[in-house]
Amino acid sequence: MSVVKINAVEVPADRAAEFESRFASRAGAVEHSEGFEAFELLRPTEGATRYFVYTRWASEETYQAWLNSQDFAKAHAHVATEKSGAAAPVAHGAELLSFEVIERREAQ
Repeated sequence: MSVVKINAVEVPADRAAEFESRFASRAGAVEHSEGFEAFELLRPTEGATRYFVYTRWASEETYQAWLNSQDFAKAHAHVATEKSGAAAPVAHGAELLSFEVIERREAQ
């Protein structure tokens, strides 16, 4: 069955709009990857500052292939330093959570 990867990312409240904008500008970067099944960017509520980047993959192997691909590198090339003249990272303190899907229901 599928695997889920959730990247839990701390984003200062004053940088949230920029974080969301950067994700919107990368749209399409992952959708055509073999084994990709779903993506969701979850905005925190109730004063929290941790976003969740949810992706679902057909297998661990297809996720690893994406992780090691040129497309992944290109999609994450924005992670630069101010020293280089590029935009500095918006987020900090990311943590990757991994799960296997053992049961799933769809709306009927």
